[in-house]
Amino acid sequence: MDTSITRAEHEEFAKRQDEENKRQNSRIKELEDNLQKIYSLANSVQTLATNMESMLKEQEKQGERLERLESRDGEMWRKVTGYAITTLISLVFGYFFAHLGF
Repeated sequence: MDTSITRAEHEEFAKRQDEENKRQNSRIKELEDNLQKIYSLANSVQTLATNMESMLKEQEKQGERLERLESRDGEMWRKVTGYAITTLISLVFGYFFAHLGF
């Protein structure tokens, strides 16, 4: 039994192999390009996450500063009203003591 092939059959087989190799090489190139895009996207997401973390920290600092500023105005108002009430009470006692002869 002779299993040898003709030259034409071999050339047809080789031609089909070359076409299959070209097709697979093209698919591999597309996969490599897509993989590169995924890496780039992952790096961008990492950078974005880092920037957002920094922004969160800065926002927390600003929130603390805002609370201090708002409480400072409240403290100032309480001091002013405290001084005004103390002055008013002192004047009332001073008036009564002056009329009582002390």
